[in-house]
Amino acid sequence: MIYSEKPENFNPRFEVVSCFCECDGNILLLHRDNDSPQGDKWGAPAGKREINEDLFIAMNREIKEETGVSIPSSELKFHDTLFVRYEDYDFLYHTFSAKFSKQPEIVIDKREHKKFIWITPKDALKLPLVKDMDTCIKLFYQI
Repeated sequence: MIYSEKPENFNPRFEVVSCFCECDGNILLLHRDNDSPQGDKWGAPAGKREINEDLFIAMNREIKEETGVSIPSSELKFHDTLFVRYEDYDFLYHTFSAKFSKQPEIVIDKREHKKFIWITPKDALKLPLVKDMDTCIKLFYQI
């Protein structure tokens, strides 16, 4: 479950950074490898923040690792930190966005992802998404 306010007894095990990369009204989604956690699902570029790592550096690192695209921190927009509670653990989810005037060349790591797609947020909701990505898209794009 996703919360915008910190729930009672919230004890985050880790932190995740995630970015909606946007171009011409579409967002970039990555299709996870079958053997990955939540395999065969679609999600935004995202990953775990290392301990004491700056949020912008963490987001830049994850985008570069997952797409091959380097984004200057000045072009990343921080939006919000969400509080995520799963049955077994809690974590912090830091959301960013980046806008591109033209689609960058995406080079995915085939060990982690099968493919990528540029898709409207509304159409993205029709895909099999990683857990709670639908809620994040709806919140972010007010759908």
